[in-house]
Amino acid sequence: MFENIGWGEILVLIVAGLFILGPERLPEAAAWLGRTVRKIRDFATGARQQLRDEVGTDFEEFRKPIEDLRNLRNLDPKHVVRQHLFDGDPDPLGLNNINGTGPVNGNGTSSPTGPATTPHQVEPLKAGEKPPVDPDAT
Repeated sequence: MFENIGWGEILVLIVAGLFILGPERLPEAAAWLGRTVRKIRDFATGARQQLRDEVGTDFEEFRKPIEDLRNLRNLDPKHVVRQHLFDGDPDPLGLNNINGTGPVNGNGTSSPTGPATTPHQVEPLKAGEKPPVDPDAT
């Protein structure tokens, strides 16, 4: 419950409580806070145990999807999108073939070393030739 609270934060809370409540009411307020936290913890434990008793063996079946959702907290959406778009390709943009590390055409793309991997090869534009225009795309 208080996993992310360190000693510095506790010290600040004690000093603030000392200034706000004063030294004579601070012990009483700390005791009340301790009792309240203990009651809340007991209620949560009792509710969990009552749920297990009422649901029975199906409780584990309900618990599995909740654990899966908890595991999604550690999910990196950028990594998932990158993995989906590039299908795990370590060099999706072909940047490993730049600066003489691989065969490169005049237009900066890698030259095929074997048979064509696409259904048709696109020839580069000739000098002075205008690129084709797709009116639906503009």
